[in-house]
Amino acid sequence: MPTPMNFSHHVTLHRRQFLHRAMLGSAAFFTVAGAYAEQLVRTPRMTEGPFYPDKLPLDTDNDLLIINEKTTPAIGEITHLTGRVLGPDGAPLRNTVVEIWQCDQNGAYLHSGTGNRDKRDANFQGYGRFLTDAKGQYYFRTIKPVPYPGRTPHIHFAVSRGNKRMLTTQMFIKGHPQNERDGLLRGIADPKARESVLIDFKPLADSKAGELMAHFELVLGLTPEDPGENRGRKAA
Repeated sequence: MPTPMNFSHHVTLHRRQFLHRAMLGSAAFFTVAGAYAEQLVRTPRMTEGPFYPDKLPLDTDNDLLIINEKTTPAIGEITHLTGRVLGPDGAPLRNTVVEIWQCDQNGAYLHSGTGNRDKRDANFQGYGRFLTDAKGQYYFRTIKPVPYPGRTPHIHFAVSRGNKRMLTTQMFIKGHPQNERDGLLRGIADPKARESVLIDFKPLADSKAGELMAHFELVLGLTPEDPGENRGRKAA
C-alpha cells in the first residue's frame, strides 16, 4: 500500500491559496474548542476495505472535485468537509496526515477492482490527503457520499503520524435510511462511538450552488494500529 507520507507538491499556487482561504476564512467551518476532554469519545476503528487506491492519482491534494488543471468538475453534491484530529486528552494534533477515499457519484472507486468501472467519473479524484495545521484542523472539498450495493453512503478515513497509521475509520451520513442495514456501522457496539461517526451534512450558508458542509472530529487512541489491523477487509 502506498505510504501516506509521499506528498504531491504539484498543486499550483492559486489553488493552494484558494483552499487555504476556504479552510481558514470561514469560522462556520470549525467548532470552538471547549473544556470537554472528559466527554471525548474515541473514534472507532473500522475496516479499510478493499478499495484503498491500488495506484495513487497524480493529484492527491484536498480538492477531490478538480484534477490538476482540468476545468470540468466531478459530478455530485459539493461538500466542504472539515474537522480536527485530537489526542485522547482533546489536544489538537498538528502535522498529522489525514487521508480520505470514497466512491464517485456512480458508485465506482479509484481502484482496479471497483464495480461500475466503465462508468467511473474521470473527473473525480477519488482520494485526497491533508496535513493538519497547528490547531489540528483539516479540510477537503469533495462530494456527498452515495450508496452502492451492500453499503450505506460513507467516506473512508486514515490518520497517520510519522510513518505510523494511528486510525482507520469511516464517516456516515446521519439519518440516512440505509444506515440501519449497514453491517459495519451496526457492528459498532458502543452507542456513543457509533453516534460519533454519524455526521450531519448541512447547507452551506450563502451558497448559490447548493453546497454542503460536514464536520467530523477524529479522536485518536494512545497506540498505533497493528500493521495488518483493519487492512484489506472485504467490506468496502
